[in-house]
Amino acid sequence: MVSSVDAKESALLRQLGALDGLVVAFSGGVDSAVLLHAGIRALGRDRVVAVTARSASLPAAELTDAARVAAELDAVHEIVDTDELARPGYRQNDRDRCYHCKAELFDVIDRVVRAVERHRGWSVAFGAIVDDLSDHRPGARAAMERGVLAPLADAGFDKAAVRAYARAHGISVADKPSFACLASRIPYGTEVHAATLSQLERAEAAVRALGFEQFRVRHHGTVARLEVEPQALPRALELRTALVACLREAGYTYVSLDLVGYRTGAMNEVPR
Repeated sequence: MVSSVDAKESALLRQLGALDGLVVAFSGGVDSAVLLHAGIRALGRDRVVAVTARSASLPAAELTDAARVAAELDAVHEIVDTDELARPGYRQNDRDRCYHCKAELFDVIDRVVRAVERHRGWSVAFGAIVDDLSDHRPGARAAMERGVLAPLADAGFDKAAVRAYARAHGISVADKPSFACLASRIPYGTEVHAATLSQLERAEAAVRALGFEQFRVRHHGTVARLEVEPQALPRALELRTALVACLREAGYTYVSLDLVGYRTGAMNEVPR
């Protein structure tokens, strides 16, 4: 695997430069922003397009931010509608839920690519990184089945390298906290509904308004389980009254604070 960040960057640019064109599944997070930036460097603006999915699982604020970042990078940007809730496997919310989500995304992007003559023959890629390979990521299987590339992972980029690249090139989301689909807040086996996703969007917007950045509101029926970074636990206790009030306003009856703190893939800890 490529070692230094500079060597990884060179490997990434070589890989992207060999493509006829690039369609980036663009969330607006640091991973996809780095991929988009590198694609434009390697191929030029006219041979790259960023595509962002608009759906119930993406908060409106994230969609707005994705548009802002795409404009910052002077990228051609398209917003398409996806409907993962129409897929029974997604609504059922088993451990392969992300497979059905990414399958919907990549199938819609494929239709976009085929609908525009100049995009035909262009490669579709998403911002998977090396760190993702060690986690439960069924979405990667959907990508592999559809021939979607993972150039960052192929070039050896982990999260530290991605953030280093973003800082070096002045990308504004270099330190943006990680974000995942709102459905990732719902325990496996609990059916996903649009109303639940909307409730989670309201709940997390309220917590963010109190100044928290890296956190999750996990949905357990009438209970909201709040995960904040361990160093933010004392502040969460200080703001206990405000947190309880805003999460009740979002529709939860009970509010709990997870003493372990925020961690990615928390729902994967549940025994199979």
